[in-house]
Amino acid sequence: MMDENMQLHGSMTLLITRANGDIETVHKDNIIVNVGFDFIADAIGKATSRPGVMAYIALGTGTTAAAATQTALVTEIDRNAATYAHTAGTKTFTFTAAFAAGDATGAITESGVFNAATGGTMLDRVVFPVVNKGVDDSLTAVFTFTMS
Repeated sequence: MMDENMQLHGSMTLLITRANGDIETVHKDNIIVNVGFDFIADAIGKATSRPGVMAYIALGTGTTAAAATQTALVTEIDRNAATYAHTAGTKTFTFTAAFAAGDATGAITESGVFNAATGGTMLDRVVFPVVNKGVDDSLTAVFTFTMS
């Protein structure tokens, strides 16, 4: 018998480069939210009025636990354009965004992938222990999604 279940697993990795050159890494699994699953269905099946592609990563300071019913970060502080990458024949794709020194400064505790520069549809959300990004620090956020 063939197993025809499809799963989508998401995870986030933050790479924080401190002003002194030290690098801190934070890795955490995320959840695909309900509107994210709706987005996936519409992107695959809609012939017209298809949603815009996921192309942004947002950071925030909210600490409310991630829940399937959420549609936005709790306290977004910044959102930057993300680069999509996928190698044909693999079951993994990524979104990567850079937050330069002076950008998204603060006590970051949440993140997500979106399809618009403001508002839009949130694909996923993750909450993690505080990452203090100083004004002279830079941060790279990588969201990896694996299909199985």
